[in-house]
Amino acid sequence: MAIEIASRIGTDIVSVDSMQVYRGMDVGTAKPTIIERRGVVHHMIDVADPSEEFSVAEFQSMGRRILEASEKPVIVTGGSGLHFRALVDPMSFAPTDPDLRAELEESSPTSLRAELEEVDPQAGSHVDLSNTRRVVRAVEIYRLTGETPTRRATSAEARELEKYVPALSFNAVGVDPGGGIDERIAHRLLEMRAGGLVEEVRGLRDRLGRTARSAVGYKEILEYLEESVPLDQAFDNIERSTRKLAKKQRTWFQRDPRIRWIPWIEDESERADRAMEVLT
Repeated sequence: MAIEIASRIGTDIVSVDSMQVYRGMDVGTAKPTIIERRGVVHHMIDVADPSEEFSVAEFQSMGRRILEASEKPVIVTGGSGLHFRALVDPMSFAPTDPDLRAELEESSPTSLRAELEEVDPQAGSHVDLSNTRRVVRAVEIYRLTGETPTRRATSAEARELEKYVPALSFNAVGVDPGGGIDERIAHRLLEMRAGGLVEEVRGLRDRLGRTARSAVGYKEILEYLEESVPLDQAFDNIERSTRKLAKKQRTWFQRDPRIRWIPWIEDESERADRAMEVLT
């Protein structure tokens, strides 16, 4: 739909997808084809090696430079709510330190949770303490800046984010997936399987960094390649993970009052017509 609209109005597309930024991760991310990208210029695709940890802060910096340099409105499209808000909203990111991060990742998760709760008894209200990666990041931020999760969650910036006051003006339309989303997910997964997802992951296996390895589809196929699960079970796991992700994305975007929603329409051209009515 984004390609159709961009073609009609003669503009570019900026992708807000956390995994399409990685080169070589094509089939499993449903990346636009080379032919589609020749017809419409796409940004924020293939900008990092899958071995890299391409942060949201880096995405924001690069993406905003593209938006600021454009002399015309562009189409921003994709399913990563955090990356979308990083582009359009007044969102800043705490610093990071590779050496400290490595040290914390080697530490006991229990001790890190205890440290966090000692300096911030309300930390559990703002950080999922069962998620070790998020606990590590919270402790890293505290040690580098002295800011606790509660302090960050109650800052002026956080209050502005809660109000959905944008830093950049935009019009937004969302497509409600409707009742047939599970069937479309299953169909797309069959296309990915036939299109070489297993072969793609096998070829990238030694180049996938921590973030890339965690992507839906790649994580499950890696488990198959390590012979811990049968291939059919791996694809069943991908389907379940994708449904869970779709539900999470839907919940995230439906909280945003700036998005106007249209129902799912099977015909792509009609869907674009309806979206343009909302956008204009």
